[in-house]
Amino acid sequence: MNILFDGINFQRLLGGLYVSAKIALLSILIGGALGILLGVLRTLRIPPLRAILRLYLEFFRIVPTIVLLFLFYYILPQSFHLNLKADTVGILVFSLWMAAEMSDIVRGALISVPNHQIDAGKAIGLNGFQLYRYVMLPQSIHLMIPATINLMTRIIKTTSLLLLISVVDVINVGQQIIEANSHRYQDGAFWVYGFIFILYFILCYPLSWWARRLDRRGKEEANG
Repeated sequence: MNILFDGINFQRLLGGLYVSAKIALLSILIGGALGILLGVLRTLRIPPLRAILRLYLEFFRIVPTIVLLFLFYYILPQSFHLNLKADTVGILVFSLWMAAEMSDIVRGALISVPNHQIDAGKAIGLNGFQLYRYVMLPQSIHLMIPATINLMTRIIKTTSLLLLISVVDVINVGQQIIEANSHRYQDGAFWVYGFIFILYFILCYPLSWWARRLDRRGKEEANG
């Protein structure tokens, strides 16, 4: 395992982890905010708008993430003469993916609010915006949280694909270290990827544990 502490390899791996975590965090924040807005819009009774947003969801749900990365990094910039950095493309792709999935989570939670709660809000004179603000969103948040946490975990893990568009993330750095030390450390790949596994585990396990705890608490409250 000396390969991990040879020169600045350890610091480089932590730096790569910072890049991966930064892209994941920004994507979650941007995509989450956009997803909430799109989820609310999907509950409106406007058939053309709902159809467009449904197509947007299905596009990002069906097309593999690796294809999206190649599309936004290689094809679209060349077609429209754009110069996008790899980090920017990563944030863009993961934000749009996060927004698409988040919109479905929000829509499902909002439509699960009992009708009598909405009718009660209307009865006291709440308008459409106030119904969302004071009735529907507060009662649906506990339904959104577990699925949102699972989605966040998926975003973090899928950042490992950023290697394919030359982002200097933790996977890319690990691969560089392995290739540069392949003659000195024959089993270097085992230790480098093992350490990367631990880093991803540290990032994802707290979220996974939180999701299970919330799910268990919700079942206990439902059972009275």
